[in-house]
Amino acid sequence: MQMQHEILGDVVKAARQRSKITIETLAERVNVTDRYLYRIENEGQKPSYDVLCKLIRELAIDPNLIFYPEKSVKDAEIEEIVRRLYRCDKRSIAIIEATVKAALENQPE
Repeated sequence: MQMQHEILGDVVKAARQRSKITIETLAERVNVTDRYLYRIENEGQKPSYDVLCKLIRELAIDPNLIFYPEKSVKDAEIEEIVRRLYRCDKRSIAIIEATVKAALENQPE
């Protein structure tokens, strides 16, 4: 079983890479040094509560991936989509809603 800090580092690194953000860019966005962020991702450094919150929000990380890693991956993916929806404007929500409706109407029975 992985230690909590290893899970945190892996989750942050995977989310950053998935978002196609460099360590330097993310460090600037959450107001830490790139070396500190590198240590979180690769050396088990434990971030402060404030930094952890900023990382979770900036990368749209499902906190359950960090605090409840045994939770279903599918649930985590759905929750991540929902969190991203909260960041959309009204126009984007309308587009997403129409897309989901069309997808449901056209899926095989």
